[in-house]
Amino acid sequence: MIIAVDGPTASGKGTIAKGLAAHYGLPHLDTGLLYRAVGRQCQLNGGDPDNPGDALAACAFADDLLADPALRSEETGGLASRVSIHPEVRRVLFDRQRAFATQPGGAVLDGRDIGTVIAPEAQAKLFITASVAARAGRRFLEMRSRGLPVTLDAIEADLALRDERDRTRAAAPLVAASDAMVLNNSELSPEASIAAAIRLIERRRR
Repeated sequence: MIIAVDGPTASGKGTIAKGLAAHYGLPHLDTGLLYRAVGRQCQLNGGDPDNPGDALAACAFADDLLADPALRSEETGGLASRVSIHPEVRRVLFDRQRAFATQPGGAVLDGRDIGTVIAPEAQAKLFITASVAARAGRRFLEMRSRGLPVTLDAIEADLALRDERDRTRAAAPLVAASDAMVLNNSELSPEASIAAAIRLIERRRR
């Protein structure tokens, strides 16, 4: 079974995807980490993430970069959003994601275009959403717990900017698949969100 989990930044899709992978005994891939690695590599190269050529060159990142803690920073998240608008970058990373999705037994993938582009045949598609205020609050607490100097206003503004960029990009814009099950978890805890996602999937499988 392939499970596609899509949604905007800080919607909790990664936490839900990990919970689903554990529940169903499936491997999990955070596809956003691939784009963060490209953004980070572009920065390390001294390139411009808004330049298609620089972004494409950064796709040749070493696998060990995926373990770099810097990939989880807000700065790298912004770089990922910028490199992801380039069709050339998306084409290079498509095969890697597609191979993971179609492995024997299935998989859980979370990102922004899993149900629409990477695995449109997925048996279960979820689109996770939450208000900008709720998402900013979660990201603020996460960043503060890691000792990072951030403000709630700055995070909220950054999320709104990323949402606009992701929704309006020409290549694979952020949109719920027509057959996706939408889960708004603005008022839900991580545990309740995972439980709700499992209920939606089981209802679809009947």
